Amino acid sequence: MARPSDHTARVADSLLQIEIELRRIDAWESEPPPPEALQSAQPFAVDTLAFTQWLQFVFVRRMKVLIEGGYPLPRVSGMAPMAEEHFRGREESGTGLIRELEEMDRLLSGQP
Repeated sequence: MARPSDHTARVADSLLQIEIELRRIDAWESEPPPPEALQSAQPFAVDTLAFTQWLQFVFVRRMKVLIEGGYPLPRVSGMAPMAEEHFRGREESGTGLIRELEEMDRLLSGQP
């Protein structure tokens, strides 16, 4: 298997940090949602999943497949604003997760 590019390695590191933050705020789930919840056509599956579920069961899973398979990565990402909206008015702070998502957004959009 080819050695991942520096960019892909940074994306993989960022993905790991997102998973760590989800676990730190106790938002990592041991059981996946029902299959039909993953079939949403809405952005971020807002009609069937909580944002943190979408991160874990859709985004993290898909990104791992892309990275491990050497497939092209998405070129746009807007997850940090969704996370800010998700955590607005909630007890738990999502500051660390939002920061990690900002980094992923930056990496995927090619910003320095």
